[in-house]
Amino acid sequence: MEEHQASRSSEVSSTILVVDDEVSIIKLCKALLEDAGFTVLEADGSSEALKICTHHEGPIDLLLTDLVLPPPGFQLASTLNQFPHVNGHELAVRATMIRKGLRIILMSGNPDKELTSHGIKRGTLPFLAKPFERDRLIALVHNVLAQPGTTLGVEDRPRAANDTDWFG
Repeated sequence: MEEHQASRSSEVSSTILVVDDEVSIIKLCKALLEDAGFTVLEADGSSEALKICTHHEGPIDLLLTDLVLPPPGFQLASTLNQFPHVNGHELAVRATMIRKGLRIILMSGNPDKELTSHGIKRGTLPFLAKPFERDRLIALVHNVLAQPGTTLGVEDRPRAANDTDWFG
């Protein structure tokens, strides 16, 4: 029991930003992660997540984001908008530019083939397949938090065949 409390108190300083367009997934992740002792911030899309990354005064240690984040409405361009609606991989790229040392976990319930057909890539970032079990989520979070922060750059940005930003 003391061992559990000691590990729990050491995790309290870790803050995780959970991003998903499905409220039920956000609530599930929040409950599981808070029960494990983490502080959880939540966003229902990439625009809100980028605002949190920019304006949150405390640390954000890990971004747990869905790969498929559909925009809530029509958007003409993502390059001029500081907080655009983009897919999860693009969100990870932008978030690591805002928050140096941020760690990333991508998640999705879609098969790789379907993601690829929409121009979305998983890359080499840690991945959590939906549906997932509590133990898998917590173990992956611990593993990723034990690693150095993620470094993503312009070369990691997902690009469509015609070199246009993906808007969804």
